[in-house]
Amino acid sequence: MKRMKIFLLLVLASFSLQAQPVLSLEDAISRSLENNYDITLVKQREQIAAINNSWGAAGRYPYVGVSLGADYALNDNANEDYIQNRFSGGVNLNWTLFDGFAVKISKQRFVELEELSKQNTAIMVEGTIQSVVLAYYAALLEKERLDVLNEVMLLSEDRYRRAQQRKDFGSAVTFDVLQAQNAYLADKTSYLSQQVFYKNALRDLAFLMADDSGDTYQLNDEFEAIPVNYELADLQTQMMGNNKSLKNQYISQNLLENAILSAKSSYYPTLSFSGGAAHTRTGNDYENSGISWSNVNNMYGNFTLSYNLFSGGNRKRALQIAKLEEENGLVELEQMKHELDNKLANLYEFYLVRQELLTVARENMEAAKLNFQIAREKFDSGSINSFNFRDVQLIYLNASLQELQAIYNFIDTHTALLRMVGTIIQQYE
Repeated sequence: MKRMKIFLLLVLASFSLQAQPVLSLEDAISRSLENNYDITLVKQREQIAAINNSWGAAGRYPYVGVSLGADYALNDNANEDYIQNRFSGGVNLNWTLFDGFAVKISKQRFVELEELSKQNTAIMVEGTIQSVVLAYYAALLEKERLDVLNEVMLLSEDRYRRAQQRKDFGSAVTFDVLQAQNAYLADKTSYLSQQVFYKNALRDLAFLMADDSGDTYQLNDEFEAIPVNYELADLQTQMMGNNKSLKNQYISQNLLENAILSAKSSYYPTLSFSGGAAHTRTGNDYENSGISWSNVNNMYGNFTLSYNLFSGGNRKRALQIAKLEEENGLVELEQMKHELDNKLANLYEFYLVRQELLTVARENMEAAKLNFQIAREKFDSGSINSFNFRDVQLIYLNASLQELQAIYNFIDTHTALLRMVGTIIQQYE
């Protein structure tokens, strides 16, 4: 009967795993880029910037208006009563022909703003990819921890069961059973708590994908770290050419230069044209002679040249401020370059250290695993007591968890390095 129950549990567990949707890292990134809330918002802002980037918004084209009217009047005088009907229609045009190249400057500003919006989208995409990668591997980390704790718990359960059996045969005392029981219960507590951590990690990953279905995914990528050898000089070159935040700063600098040109354009005269045509048809309905109609057509065209001779120094102040802001922008640009260089150097050193720590953790794990196997054989043969075996078991557990954490830490640093140099999109696209 007991074997039948175990068989049924295994069948149910197998069915549960098959029912879980399989999710790869590539699929998780793809879903996040398509459905993520922040990605959706920033893409809509990019569309708004693209719509604004037009010659019409810059003021290149004229404004055309149409007017229609109808009047009805009743005139009552001593001589003769009559009714007057008047219908009018017209079209007018206003066009700024020249305003100191302001139209061209405004259009260039819209181009820069659209490019800035695209870069903001790229920054959001990079951040989302980084978050998804870390969330995916964080879930894998919790799953691997769960497997390790399950293995240790099963070993403790087996040890507890054997202690009970030895007590039944008189070869063990109650103290040994209680010690094995305490170890088993402690390992079971850790395992049950780890189940919660694993489920929470999966929920965090689902949130990044904007998935509220409640599905429990089965992650099928390997939890492994693959070290890559980089040269700091090569990374610096890539960063200066690909870093999205740095590109944004260059675009902001172009906008500041555009502001100087806009301030200079106010020193030029403005030439505008206004024209139109109107038609009026008036009908007078006299009591004695009947209705008579008259038509009037009007056409006009005016050119206006204006120049602002003095505006209280506003133009001069605006130009001075624009030049100072451009100089501040150059300082901020150099500051960002220096700051990125420092951050990259620090991150690169951190990357190398975590690569070495990963090697150490793997070696420590191999030694702890071998030591645990030897200790288990000695414990089964009675060469060591339960206390010594528990100590070796805890060393094996800590070494396993440390190796898993070292793998995740390396992935974390590697992902941050890829984002800083601007190649994370190419890495995971």
